[in-house]
Amino acid sequence: MDLFSPRHLIIILVVVLLVFGTKKLRTIGSDLGAAVRGFMKSMSEGDQEQQASPKQLPPGAKDAEFPESAASNETKRQDDRGA
Repeated sequence: MDLFSPRHLIIILVVVLLVFGTKKLRTIGSDLGAAVRGFMKSMSEGDQEQQASPKQLPPGAKDAEFPESAASNETKRQDDRGA
């Protein structure tokens, strides 16, 4: 006797319909479909980003300069006090 014979699958389907109801199953199905479409869209966008050439800085432009962090300023102040 097979575990997934047609008779077993019908019984499982009837139990699932009784537990969740048709409206809830329809909602779950549409949510699952939207999730799969979103996943496939993000995968294709990721492939397009990898294929695109990296952006280059124009000639004469400098990289962004970031100010020193507050933590490094604090350690400098403590060093000055100790000396």
